[in-house]
This record gives sequence, C-alpha cells and structure tokens, in this order.
Amino acid sequence: MIYDVAVAGAGMVGATLACALAQAGMRVAVVEARDPPAAAGEEWELRVSAISRASESVLRAIHVWDALPLARAGVFREMHVWDATGSGSVHFDSAEIGTDALGHIVENGAIERALDARMAALDSLELIRPERLEDLVVEKDRVRLRLGNSHLHARLVVAADGSRSRVRELAGIGCDGGDYGQQAVVATVLTERWHQETAWQRFLPDGPLAFLPLAGHYCSIVWSTSPEHAEALLGLSDEDFAAAVEQAFESRLGRLEAVGGRAAFALRHLHAHEYVAERVALVGDAAHTLHPLAGQGANLGLQDAAALAETLYNTWSRGRDLGRRANLRPYERWRKGRNLLMQQSLSGFQWLFGSRLEPLRVARNLGLSMVDGLPPLKRLFMRYASGFGGERPRMARSHEWP
Repeated sequence: MIYDVAVAGAGMVGATLACALAQAGMRVAVVEARDPPAAAGEEWELRVSAISRASESVLRAIHVWDALPLARAGVFREMHVWDATGSGSVHFDSAEIGTDALGHIVENGAIERALDARMAALDSLELIRPERLEDLVVEKDRVRLRLGNSHLHARLVVAADGSRSRVRELAGIGCDGGDYGQQAVVATVLTERWHQETAWQRFLPDGPLAFLPLAGHYCSIVWSTSPEHAEALLGLSDEDFAAAVEQAFESRLGRLEAVGGRAAFALRHLHAHEYVAERVALVGDAAHTLHPLAGQGANLGLQDAAALAETLYNTWSRGRDLGRRANLRPYERWRKGRNLLMQQSLSGFQWLFGSRLEPLRVARNLGLSMVDGLPPLKRLFMRYASGFGGERPRMARSHEWP
C-alpha cells in the first residue's frame, strides 16, 4: 500500500495535519517514536500553549476543540506588558478588535490527548507508535521510509518531528540556528488575587516573566532567564521560589503559592533553509523555533499545518502528484517569509529588552508608551497575535473542512 502522506511526528502540529488530511479523504500514516500521552491527572501540567483564536478555529475544523477539557483552560481577554527598568507599559484589550478574547491557555497534554482520540476515529489514518524512522529514500514517484525492520511507502513525507528533525536531516535540508543564552523556567502558581483573565508579562533585565491565566486563581508562569539563574530557581524550596516570583512580578496578583513541579528548557532559535524538497515538507519546530516571549510557537506550527493541508488538498483533489516539489512550493511561499519575520522580530525584541545600555532602555520604554497611545497600532499587533493578520488558511477562517 502506498499512503498519500506519511507524517513523522504525532505531536500537536503533526497530529493536526494528519487529522486534516484524513478528514479530507487522504490515506495517511503517522509515525511516532513516543508512547501515547499519559492520562490526565489532577496536577497541572508544566507545558502549556497560548492558543490564538485562529488556531482555535483550526482545531474546531478537525473536531478537536470541543473535546478539550476547557474547564481547566484559561481564557485571556487582555494583556499587560511592562518594563522593569522604567515606566513604559502597554495594555491590550480584545474588545478593541471586536472579539471576546485574544486566546486560551491550554495544557499541551490535553491537546495531544484530544488529537490522539481524533486520529483513532479516522478510518483512513494509521498511527504507528512507538516506532522510529531509521531512513528514507526518495524515489521517482514515492518516498520509502524504513521503520526498524519494516518499510512504508508514501507520495510525500512531512517532517513534524521537532527541532532535531530526523526527516530534515535525512532529506539534507540545512538550517540556521543559535542559542538565546536563556532557559525558560516553567511552573504553576496559585495567586492570592484573581488574574482577571489577563496575560501579564514583565520584562526583567535577564528576560521576560510571563503569567498565563488558567482556571480559577491558577497561572502558568514562564520565566526566561540566564542558565545560572534558572538553575538557582530550580533549587529553591517551594516557598522561596514563590517568594522570588512574587518579588520579580511586583506582587501584581498578591501572594503566590507554588503548585506542583518545576522545569527548565533551553531556548534556541532555528530556521530551515527550505520548507520543501522533492517528496518532503517541513512543519512546526522541524522548520522553525523562536523565543517564547510572545507565545507564538504553537500557533505558527498549527498555521503551518493548516496551510500545508490546504495546499495538499488542492493538489490531491485535482489528481496531481502530492510529492512534487513544484506542487509543494505554494506552501513554502505562504509560510516561510511570515515565520522568518516573526522569528526575527521576536529575536529583536529579546535583544532590545535584554540590553542594559541606557539609550536602549530609554528607547524601549518610550516605544511601549507610544504603542499604548496609538490604538491603530495596538489593534494591528493584536490582530497578528490572534492570527487574524495576513493571508490565513481556510481552517483558520472557517470551522468547515474540507
């Protein structure tokens, strides 16, 4: 059997793409090295994503959104951003762009479990796990994947296997990348005062500290800081850690209580030289990674999935070869420039707010205050952060698919 598409990776982006393609009638194989996601527990999961309204639309289109435990998710209708080294600040309100929210904070594991259930319900989708991709050979009319002692054939293989993508490596696609010199410390805290369904971010000299609202008085925090400080934060007792976060956050939400565990993740940026090759396409972290300060990583990946699904459906429905590079190029033109611009913009923000030079400190505080005083500019920023700017995939505009 020759599949229409083989997707390497059953994470959030790969599974979304696979569901969209199978829902449209294509024969899809998904190869995943990991075991199925663990069952939901009572404790908050450390990894969360800020799901934009456009990404919500994508998940609705593949019948996944309503399967999420939204009672545990947090909605954010506003954002407050301010600089620790000056008086500059900006406030964003979803009402200014005519929507009731900017997005939702959802545990990654919850999204992956809902996607797993959806994949299992699609007859034309085969999920192969746990299984590692060992090799791939691009042939004239197909790509042959070697999985342990078996082989799999498809018209196209999609790399959705993360920043250390095996598919990207085997396809010989290079990438540019580097280290931000920071680690993201993630944890969950219980706040004395309600978060007001608001995402909060304070730019500190070592990096931004974000409070992302969950259900009730809970917040997921992401503190991007130096590796040395991250190690020190991980070594603190719960009480001392909560006190350190509270002080860094200026006690905006009152006293804090640390809940559950903590972890730190190195922050790197990466961008592939090409998004497509003959019978190969890249999506999500296999194509790009960026700083988490704007919470756009998962959203860019989901928009990649929606854009590639639309490109492939248009090709497949016309009876054309899914794997030809010429037929994949519209996807690359659609997504590569947009993703690179977002990555470079966030790298610039990270550099600007991390600088201790006095002229730059003054400039960034003036910039924040200027944006706050220019409603048209604020609306532009909010529209892009919500996924409403530029040319959007059909699934990001409508809940109907295909």
